[in-house]
Amino acid sequence: MPVKVTEEVSAQLESLGIRRESYSLDPLSRIQKVIATRLTDAARDIPTFPLTMDIVIDTLLMHRTEFNRANSARVSVNDLMIKACANALKKDGAVNSSYTPVGLVRHNHADIAMAVATQTGLITPIIFAAEEKNIVQIAAAARDLSERARAGRLKSDEYAGGTFTISNLGMFGITSFASIINPPHSAILSVGAAKPSVIVSESGEMRKATLMNVTMTCDHRVVDGVAGAKWLNALRAIIETPEQLFA
Repeated sequence: MPVKVTEEVSAQLESLGIRRESYSLDPLSRIQKVIATRLTDAARDIPTFPLTMDIVIDTLLMHRTEFNRANSARVSVNDLMIKACANALKKDGAVNSSYTPVGLVRHNHADIAMAVATQTGLITPIIFAAEEKNIVQIAAAARDLSERARAGRLKSDEYAGGTFTISNLGMFGITSFASIINPPHSAILSVGAAKPSVIVSESGEMRKATLMNVTMTCDHRVVDGVAGAKWLNALRAIIETPEQLFA
């Protein structure tokens, strides 16, 4: 709800080039203030670079359809991405780390934070030890956390910490984007919309395929280009041969 604009606030906004009486002013929530501070700190203080890759997901989509039908389940592509990232993080722990002033923290579990848009701003509830959960458990946890996040009913320890973040804008038609790292994580994966494409094999044969673009923003203090590329290739291998995700 808009707040009354005092003369002091009006003068402050006018100094920023915002004309008097040309706006309404909504107060910042506590979460919005925290998010703004954290993202500003991350953008200013963390040396980052992006790595982008296309992944063929036709086999993943086929297995998902069959699994949901056979199990009366509601597993989404995003649920599968959470599980795939957790498995990749356990295979190659270089990305599952945090830079701190006292040393590099190597995390024992893949605690996956997922970006959820709410009326008061973006929040990242966490699925802890996602590598130990099966896909049905992950799907249930993701639904529960998302619903409670939008209702403002999350506990602080459900969105503080984590080891890796996934942000998915594919459902909005965004095909490619790069996110700001969520400290203390060393990387965040941005997932774009899947789209039909034509790919060419090494032998020159063309075929239709469904491609999904992912971009990983990396903290160069922890993850260099080679380490990031190796991890993304491990992720692609898991997604393109996805049988283990449904075990």
